[in-house]
Amino acid sequence: MTFIEYKSLSRSEQIMYKVKEFFSLLPGKLKGFFGAIGKFFVNLVKNFIGGLKGYGSRFVQGDMSTKLSYVVMGFGNLTRGQSGKGLAFLAAEIMYIIYMAKFGLRYLNMFDTLGLVAKRVVTLPNGRQSIEFVDNSMLILLYGTMSILLTLVFIAVYIANTKSAFEAEQNQKAGKKNLTLKQELVDFLDGKYHITLLATPVLLISVFTILPLVFMILIAFTNYDQQHVPPGNLFTWVGLQTFRDVFKVSEGANKGYTFVQLTKWTIVWAIFATFSNYIVGMVLALMINKKSIKFKVLWRTLFVITIAVPQFVSLLLMNQILQDDGVMNVILGYMGIGPISFFNSSAIVARVTVIVVNMWVGVPYTILQTSGILMNIPEDLYESARIDGATPVVQFFQITLPYMLFVTTPYLIQSFVGNINNFNVIYLLTGGGPQKDMNLYQAGQTDLLVTWLFKLTMDSNDYNTAAAVGILVFIVCATLSLITFNLSKSSRNEEEFS
Repeated sequence: MTFIEYKSLSRSEQIMYKVKEFFSLLPGKLKGFFGAIGKFFVNLVKNFIGGLKGYGSRFVQGDMSTKLSYVVMGFGNLTRGQSGKGLAFLAAEIMYIIYMAKFGLRYLNMFDTLGLVAKRVVTLPNGRQSIEFVDNSMLILLYGTMSILLTLVFIAVYIANTKSAFEAEQNQKAGKKNLTLKQELVDFLDGKYHITLLATPVLLISVFTILPLVFMILIAFTNYDQQHVPPGNLFTWVGLQTFRDVFKVSEGANKGYTFVQLTKWTIVWAIFATFSNYIVGMVLALMINKKSIKFKVLWRTLFVITIAVPQFVSLLLMNQILQDDGVMNVILGYMGIGPISFFNSSAIVARVTVIVVNMWVGVPYTILQTSGILMNIPEDLYESARIDGATPVVQFFQITLPYMLFVTTPYLIQSFVGNINNFNVIYLLTGGGPQKDMNLYQAGQTDLLVTWLFKLTMDSNDYNTAAAVGILVFIVCATLSLITFNLSKSSRNEEEFS
């Protein structure tokens, strides 16, 4: 369809065309998305194989010093005047060997079983008996994972050592002088300064983000639940059984039924919470920015003040106001209405309540986001539309809304994903209640997947189920975010708006 044909359609027809276009492009985008993931791993394997070939060719072509570097790290650099680099490689090898000998190998040897004996009874010298904890599955999994990641880092350093030794040999044969320790340090403050700056953040991310993330993913493949809590009990590998339990729907309170119901509500909540804030905030911003509105600074200031109050304070206050004996029901009583049980009567009332309260908390952010964008829309577009006889409603749908969507699509995606994981609003307002559906496992009718995940860990110690749910939420959020952004005009036409 050409641009002129599209513009000749009515607004409802344009929306239907966009929806149809989205779903028609979705299969191709999904295929491309997962194809890109597959291509990434294929390239990773190819690079690994290529690295192995280079590793072998350097050993064959290198002299004795280079070959000895394959056993004693840094030897090739030490014999060619690069004492600083050589000693660094040698120190890395010595520390790794000491770590593995004294600590790492013990946990790696038990990594496949995650422990054999949880506790045993020992007799003390005075004849009394005591319980001694032996293997701790959680520590074995944690330290084993840490040892594996550390081994991967060591392999990378080891390969770098062989490359450095071979490069030093080639420089010597070519009559070039290898860099001294001082020259290397100067280079790290000049040509390789980016490496110096990134070293600390990468180290901290690896320790505090990557390691916990890998540990959490591995827990999803174990039976680490309330019956297998260390140190008194062991847990072990169960493969995909946890994911099967999450998707298995049966009678009674079960994880599969709970996951399905909470997923439906989480998606509904995310849609309403995102677009209600976005639309209401944009309409209020339009009203404030109208030339006929007086005291614009006052209205903007009032909304900014609401943002200045910490969100959890506002939510706790609303929780008290909307209680059965709260201020709201007292006021409604004077008016001859109610009382209304906002949180405990029914799922519908509780869900509508949290959506409305979320609007009150979130709309000020949207107003601030959209006010600046609205002031940047060219006035010529509105003047041309008014000359053509366009009403304010037509101007909104043909100029304002398309322009806003073009600029704020990444913000909408971020808001949608943020609302899927919006822990504060649900937990502080309703605590997940009301809890009338007996088929829900450790969850209430307003619980989101993220609050259910919290309850699984804190209330029932179902750590494996919580880890599996976390992985599934991440996959859904990442897939939806990437595909939606790639289908949007913000991604396809970054430098123009029409």
